[in-house]
Formats: sequence, C-alpha cells, structure tokens
Amino acid sequence: MANQFLDLGISAPILKAITELNIVEPTEIQQKTIPLLLSNTTDVVGLAKTGTGKTAAFGLPLLQLIDTEQPIVQAVILAPTRELGHQIFSNLEAFAKYLPQVSIAATCGGIPIKPQIERLSTPTHIVVATPGRLIDLIQRKAINLSNAKFLVLDEADEMVTILKESLDEIVAELPKAHKTILFSATMPGTIKQLVQNYLNKNVVQVSASMEIMGNQGIDHHYIVVDPIEKLDVLMHFLNSKEGERGIIFCKTKAAVNKLAKNLAINRFSSGAIHGSLSQGIRDRIMEQFREGHINILVATDLAARGIDVKEIAYVVNYHLPDTYENYVHRSGRTARAGAKGLSLTVLQQEEVVEIPDFEKELGIKFHPFKKPSETSIEENNTLLWAKQIFKTKPNHEVDVEFKNKVKTIFHHLTKDELVEKLLANHLLQNKNSITEKPVKKLKKN
Repeated sequence: MANQFLDLGISAPILKAITELNIVEPTEIQQKTIPLLLSNTTDVVGLAKTGTGKTAAFGLPLLQLIDTEQPIVQAVILAPTRELGHQIFSNLEAFAKYLPQVSIAATCGGIPIKPQIERLSTPTHIVVATPGRLIDLIQRKAINLSNAKFLVLDEADEMVTILKESLDEIVAELPKAHKTILFSATMPGTIKQLVQNYLNKNVVQVSASMEIMGNQGIDHHYIVVDPIEKLDVLMHFLNSKEGERGIIFCKTKAAVNKLAKNLAINRFSSGAIHGSLSQGIRDRIMEQFREGHINILVATDLAARGIDVKEIAYVVNYHLPDTYENYVHRSGRTARAGAKGLSLTVLQQEEVVEIPDFEKELGIKFHPFKKPSETSIEENNTLLWAKQIFKTKPNHEVDVEFKNKVKTIFHHLTKDELVEKLLANHLLQNKNSITEKPVKKLKKN
C-alpha cells in the first residue's frame, strides 16, 4: 500500500515517516495534488472537504521541495485559526521526522509575539501562520519572505474576509515567481474572486468527490423539537452517548456559554471554547478534550477549527449553521480517518424546509431522528437529578449537631426506603413545578 505514495513521487525519508504514522493509502485529493505540486510548474486550487488529508496533500511535496542548503523561508502556510495552524505545524513536524535539516516554525496569533520573533531569527524554511500575526511580523520586519517560493492558503473559505484585507500586504513581500496553493471545502464567489486576483491564469483546479474517506462514514440526521424541550432532548441524546466523545456547535458565544453552563449543572463531562476566551483557556480545554478528560466540547464554528481529534463519535448542530460550508466543516469533525460518525441537527419546525437545500447543495441525505417520548425525557431528567446528588461533594462546613439532627430523621430508614422517598419527593416536586408554571409565549431559541 505504501508504494502508492512512492508512485506519487514521495521520497524515502518522508515515506518512512508517514508509514510509521499509519498513512499508507493516499486519499483522492492527495493522489491528485501531490504530483502537481512536486512538478512545481503551476498554481493549484484544491477543493476537498475537511478530514480528507489536505495537510499531507500540500505538506508532503512542500517538505520534499525545500532546499535545506538555503537557510531562508521558502514556504508560507496561512491558516484561519491558531488551533488549525498548530495542527498543521504538528503534522509537518511528524512528516519531517527523518528530515532533520528542515526547519519549521509556527507563528500564530493569541500568544506572545516575542518568542516567535526570536525563533525566526534562526534559520527557518517553512512558516505556518495566521494572517494577522504574519502581517504583524512583516510590519516589525521580523520575517523575510523575499525568497519564499510557495504560499499555501489552507481552508481559504474560513478566512476569506481576513484575506481580502491582508493578502495584498503579504503577497507584496513575496517574489513574483512564487507559486500559490489554495485549499477550500467549497468555492463561493468570494473564493473565485481571490483565485482570479491572486493566482496564475493557468491555475490547475483539482477536487475530491463527496464520496471520500472523510465523509462517507457520516450518518446525517435531523430532529424536530419545540424550543421549550430543546435542552431536555439534547440531554437525552447525550445520555445515550455516555462515554463517547462529541462536539456541540452553537451559533453564538452567548449560546455556547449558556449551554455549557446547563451541561455543567447536569454533571456532563464538558467544556466550552469560543473566540472571547483567552488562548490559554482554549488551549487547556482542547488539551482536556484531546486527552479524554472531558467528553463533550461546546463550540462556535471558528473556535473549533483545527480540531483533529480521533474517535469523535458525533457532532450536534444545536443551531442550524448559516452556510453550507459551515455544515461541511462541522460534520467533518466526526468520521475521520475512515471511522463512522453521526451528525445530528436540532431543528424547529419552521427550519425543516431548509433540509432539502442542504441535501441538494452538499450531495448528502438527511434522515429523521426519532424524538424521545415525554416519559423517556422525564426518566432521563430524573437520572440526571440522581447523578447530580451522587456527584455533589459533602459540605463539611455544616454544623455537626445540626447534621446529626437531620440524620436522626432518616436513621430508621433502609437505603432502599430512603431512595424510594427521595425519588417520590423529586417526582412530586417536578410535577408541581410543571402544573404551577405560568403559560408563556414560546420564543424561538
């Protein structure tokens, strides 16, 4: 199988490294892109969905084309977020395990710039950067791109607004003869304009079909709920996936915070990331998620870019994404590297009419997901209540004499009798709270 990469022109040291990483069979986008880039004769636009091995598609040939005799920046790779930038950096480092002469640096935003400036003062061949940080380094004259042969724009559809503002300044630093490699999950008009403005008129466009490793294992489902039951239905679903890892996407930072708070109250193993959190907090939560210390990540679209975590069993679209591109990026977090995965979209009745448009545009099929019954939801909420009690830490500040008075009330009960009474009391209170609750006009969530 590894011979397939050899047939594409990949050299022995890189071949050895990727074989150790268990990358033995090239994906469609890799098969189409690698020979083109190794020939180094044209600009390339690659269209492929997330999870299809795009980093290797441009990373392997770039590593091979580096002239290690020249201690200068020869390739610049731009990514929309620091998380994705560091993922690319880590992948390139792994691919270059047996190319010790190749020097790679990550210069992304969200962390102090001074160490990055110091790093760039030493010989560097490849720079992975976010656009804003690269502009900052250029303005400080901390980086020299005058000999860079390659500019890679990865996931360009996710940073098109930034690129429209900053690409002129970056390109002005590059030699005229540089090659541009652009990757995108989709080709909206804004990306077509970038291609026309910045890439050679003889640019070669390659694409990988939807029937690819990164997407064929995803089951796409939708579930229709009333706003008032949305959280309960979600928690019922999450309880059914206990022990599995998943990501829940919300449209706004406020929605992420609100949902994360509710999950924490109900003792779900979860964390949240969005753009307003400090980079240190985002890094810590991502590390906890990668290491399996938390099972559920609640995130906005942009904050979750660069999440390449294996064994993500499901993705939940708690809010319908604004664009088809965002749906592709969200769902692509699961079913990576040939695994199976579930993408569940939570809808209100008036949103169901949008599903056929998503199906037509993306070439996928959505299936209805059965909503749990009221009884099943009530049982699930009761189990969550029991877990809350089980996971509550004892309050050692309670007065001992008072604590003994409470114990005296229960001392003659067996464990089973105490559980029966607690459960009956909870169900009664829950029933009363429902019947006493004033009727309000439902607002759209």
